[in-house]
Parts: sequence; structure tokens; C-alpha cells
Amino acid sequence: MNGGDRIAAGLQRHGARFLFTLCGGHISPILVGAKRLGIRVVDVRDEAAAVFAADAAARLTGVPGVAAVTAGPGVTNTITAVKNAQLAQSPVVLLGGAAATLLKGRGALQDIDQMALIRPHVKWAATARAVRELSPLLDQAFREARAGVPGPVFLECPIDLLYDESLVRGMYGAPAAPPAAAAAAQGSAQAGGGLAGAAQRFYIRRHLRRLFRPGGEPPVSQAAAEAPAVPAAGGAEVRRAAALLARSERPVLVLGSQAVLETGAVSELARAIEALGVPVYLAGGARGLLGPSHLLQLRHRRKEALREADLVLLAGIPTDFRL
Repeated sequence: MNGGDRIAAGLQRHGARFLFTLCGGHISPILVGAKRLGIRVVDVRDEAAAVFAADAAARLTGVPGVAAVTAGPGVTNTITAVKNAQLAQSPVVLLGGAAATLLKGRGALQDIDQMALIRPHVKWAATARAVRELSPLLDQAFREARAGVPGPVFLECPIDLLYDESLVRGMYGAPAAPPAAAAAAQGSAQAGGGLAGAAQRFYIRRHLRRLFRPGGEPPVSQAAAEAPAVPAAGGAEVRRAAALLARSERPVLVLGSQAVLETGAVSELARAIEALGVPVYLAGGARGLLGPSHLLQLRHRRKEALREADLVLLAGIPTDFRL
């Protein structure tokens, strides 16, 4: 099982039915592994479209949407869609290819500082540095995307962690166990002779041992992490809100992403708003809840409407939300 297969198995474990992508060599083993496991790989024409599609899948299914893009321009092209998911509080897992671990910062193909670029726009970001880290980090990515206020996360997967070990060793010129004479000839050709060549060969072999050290796979029986509990008001809070609504003459409801975390209850929520008859502003992932032209939905003059209201009721809104 190569690193790409480990990622694919993790996606299946967490209930991902789709993997949106624009194909690239850095991430091909992930796509191959996902297809083999029956995860539908949807190839689009722009990386931003892959993340937008993952965002949509997350909102419709309640399971974090997943996109995989190649290194460098593949990651940079996602920023608009990632920022949109962040503002909409939508749980998206973005997998980014990256230059080989030993070649980072050395002018490798499409090698840039992706972490510095992506960190301001995601809840959590991490780089796998060995094959054994891929599965635990993917599990953490799914947890982080759904925990608290949902949002996008980023996992960087260097190319030499995804392909078969034999192929990676060949790329570095360090096969697993060549005959002594062949190894000496190959080492002389790849790293030069003398002390410097010997030191370089030792460094590469040690690096490869770290990359492919066994471990990191969760037990076969381990189930995917459960979805986080949906925040809910207590009975006293609900009764107080109902009493305030009953006395109010100009109430306004502000509804946010966390109110629609339970995708199966969205229709019931829309009916409840209609039954209340309270004008509502929809924010984040709650946008679209009432359709394109519902009479209760307010779109303009938000500041004025909130100032004129004698009660503003917040539902599914983070504590740091600014009216």
C-alpha cells in the first residue's frame, strides 16, 4: 500500500463519496487509489472549481468535501474558493501535492512555500513528512474541518510520500538492496566518489528510512470519527427566546452556518422560520435556505434593519460574529 492508497483509504473511512480534482503528477496515486475504492473522482478544468465543488458537496451532505490539487500553481489557483469556504464556514479538506521532501527549496518542479500562502485562509494546515504520518494527519484534517465553527483545512502531501517505495528509491538513486558491486558503481555515478559521495549516499539512505518507516495505519476496525455534536440551546434559553419573540414588535433573525450542520433537518428549519414569520438574514452556509425570493428573507439595508429592530435573535452564529 503506497501513500496514495493510504489517503484513499482514509477518505473512504470518513465517508467521502467524491474527490474533486484537476489531475497532476504530484497527486496521481491519490486519484488512482480513490478510484480503486469506488470513490468517484471528478476531474474539472480549474483547481478553484474543484474546491467550489467540494464546498457544495459539504453543504449538501454534511460530510466534509474533498479536493486534491497538484503542487505550486495547483494550490495557488484554489485560494479564491478556499477563502469562500472559510467565509461560509464550510468544512472542506484540501489535499495539495508538493515537491519531494528532499528537494524542497531546491528549485524542484512547481516548488513554492505553499504553507505560508494557504495558512491565512484555513482553520488548520499541516505537512506530512513521512508515509506513516499521512493517515493520522488526514484523520486530524477531517476532525478540524468539522470541529467548532466548520471551515476548510489543508494537508500537504509531498510526491515522494505518495508513490511506491521502489519507484521513490529509484528516483533518489538508492534501490532497497542492490548487489554490492552495482551499489558501488551506482553510488559513484549518482553522488560521485570519495568522502563527499559517501556522505551524500548515507544521507539519502537515512532520509529514505525515515520516509518509509512502518506504522501510522489505524486499526482495520477503527471507525471514522463521529460528526461533532451540533450546538443547541438549552430549554431555558429556548423559553426565554420564545418569550422575547412574543413581546417583540420588530424582530429580526440572523441565521448562520451552524444552524444547518444537520443537513437532514434543513427543510424542517425552513418551515420553522416560515411558521415564526420573522424577517431573516442568512449568513455563511445558511444562504439559500429559503430559496431565491422568499418574502421573509432580507438582503439589503442590514445595518438599518438591525438598528430599527427591537429584538435580534442569533442562531448558528459564532460568538465573534460582527453585526
